[in-house]
Amino acid sequence: MTTEVRVPTLGESVTEATVATWFKKPGDSVSADEMLCELETDKVTVEVPSPASGTLGEIVAAEGETVGVDALLATLTEANGAAAPAPAGGSSDASTKSAAPAAAPAGDGGAPVPVMVPALGESVTEATVSSWFKKVGDTVAQDEMLCELETDKVSVEVPAPTAGVLTEIMAEEGATVQAASQLGVIAGGAAGAAPAAPAEGQTPAAADAAAGKDVANAPSAEKAMAEAGLSAAQVTGTGRDGRIMKEDVAAAIAAAKSAPAAAPASAPAQVRAPVPADDAAREERVKMTRLRQTIAKRLKDSQNTAAMLTTYNEVDMTEVMELRKQYKDQFEKKHGVRLGFMSFFTKACCHALKEVPEVNAEIDGTDIVYKNFVHMGVAAGTPTGLVVPVIRDADSMSFAEIEKAIAEKGKRAREGKLSMAEMQGGTFTISNGGVYGSLMSSPILNPPQSGILGMHKIQDRPVAINGKVEIRPMMYLALSYDHRIVDGKGAVTFLVRVKEALEDPRRLLMDL
Repeated sequence: MTTEVRVPTLGESVTEATVATWFKKPGDSVSADEMLCELETDKVTVEVPSPASGTLGEIVAAEGETVGVDALLATLTEANGAAAPAPAGGSSDASTKSAAPAAAPAGDGGAPVPVMVPALGESVTEATVSSWFKKVGDTVAQDEMLCELETDKVSVEVPAPTAGVLTEIMAEEGATVQAASQLGVIAGGAAGAAPAAPAEGQTPAAADAAAGKDVANAPSAEKAMAEAGLSAAQVTGTGRDGRIMKEDVAAAIAAAKSAPAAAPASAPAQVRAPVPADDAAREERVKMTRLRQTIAKRLKDSQNTAAMLTTYNEVDMTEVMELRKQYKDQFEKKHGVRLGFMSFFTKACCHALKEVPEVNAEIDGTDIVYKNFVHMGVAAGTPTGLVVPVIRDADSMSFAEIEKAIAEKGKRAREGKLSMAEMQGGTFTISNGGVYGSLMSSPILNPPQSGILGMHKIQDRPVAINGKVEIRPMMYLALSYDHRIVDGKGAVTFLVRVKEALEDPRRLLMDL
């Protein structure tokens, strides 16, 4: 019986990968779940296990080739025409492994199929099960959403790997799960090899360890360990079944270099003052979501790291409002999107960043990294917390392109469907507290960025114009910046250039 080895799901927004390494060659005998090859995406490294025991036939995608999701990688001739069961324990030799409980025969609808935690993205190792859309006993279709996981960055939906019946949920709502751990079981799906479920109370990783499974480390990791003089015991593997990857070796080397001579005493945990019993009975205690914990940590880290300072100015919005009023109908009719204020502010900031590039730069150790592009972060409030989707190369976009990008990413943010890639790499951020009625605030930097512009409520105020008092629509602007890299002169100059561009939008056309 011939089985196809295909590219697995690579994660949200990832559509292709490069074949990095084949660990087996045609004609080699392989065991079920033994690593066949390694794929590299722009986010993570993905290992492809053997779907069954047998002999590796033709390799369709050679090393270095780019392949899409579900593309054919190789063919496999199964031993005795059926998938070998997972090992029960003892020797790592396939010929001496004890048989696990047999999979359901093909005539009964196929073997049980495990529902696994998908790839969570670079540097993300665990997630929390936020909600199950199905319950035990429900019939599910292939690719139908089973549950939703919440990481410290994004929400990840888990689709059904096959059609069938959800027979077991192994991670209830609120449980914390590791990358590549098992969430549940679907029975009645397509026939194929399924790893034996771990014993009750035993994690999949522990079950593999107990079974004595022999998992080879990545060849690149072996080479890196040899060059660094490290043993496998000194490196914590994050790959499948604890397999050591090249990144793990780099992390171990970096940790050894940065380890202090003596570990400082950990900061005492914040202790809550005693609460009277009658007050405690009227309180509600809710665990912080992982996203909220990450927001809290990153904002506090920003305050602890950067020499943060805020400078203020105000802008007369008369010209922008008149221009928007005059052309908004034609703009929407032609481009299919409303003309808002954010495109004017984005354009004005991109213009000012060219003159004051340090506001668009970041500190890397003792170096300053200047960016010859603008990836504009636009802070957005969502029901689950603050997120900052990034509009890449905003400096080369038109008003219409900016408005379309802001509208599309804002919608995806509110629906919780932003990928990590869409929230990484920003060089400068705009935060619009004015939509909530804020008159004045001091925004906090989004590290490692060195600047963030705070927009506020437009309010009619009396101002002196050519010696006369007039009522004008005014907005306070606040620029928070990292004083380690941006001097006061640069910060004030940046804010003045933004003010000038908004009070006379024609300057943007003239590049003045």
